Amino acid sequence: MTLETLKLTFPDATLDTWHQHSFGGGWVENTASVDETVFVGPEALVSGNAMVLSNAEVFGKAWVSGDARVSGTARVSGKARVSDNAWVYGNAKVSGKAVVGGNAWVYGDAWVSGNAWVHGTSRVLGNAQVLGNAKVSGDAEVFGYACVSGEARVSGKAVVGGDAEVTY
Repeated sequence: MTLETLKLTFPDATLDTWHQHSFGGGWVENTASVDETVFVGPEALVSGNAMVLSNAEVFGKAWVSGDARVSGTARVSGKARVSDNAWVYGNAKVSGKAVVGGNAWVYGDAWVSGNAWVHGTSRVLGNAQVLGNAKVSGDAEVFGYACVSGEARVSGKAVVGGDAEVTY
């Protein structure tokens, strides 16, 4: 991605406010913190006060923004977004066009993919999956080997665990 392409999303972007990451060439706003060991792919973005640490990867057209944190060996790929105060860490994966935002946490070996949406103060952990157009919000928790998929909605203080499958 060139600076001119970056300006399509951030019109005020300059070489004084953004730089290309040394490992992968993706664009990082100077207000963000990205470790040298992190891979930021050539079309990926890290903006705001986001922190990407350890051996995490951000690639494809993925975007980490706001005060979000991505660390460990977590991977954010495709056109996925991690924003607000969300945390993605451990071996977690966020891919496709999935969005993790608010104060949500995705960690362990969890996977959020497709057009899935994880928001609020919800937690997706362990080997849990949130796939398709599923939404997890509020204070909900999805853990173990549970899978929430299709058009399913898990919200409020709901707890989905073990080998449970929630689809709609």
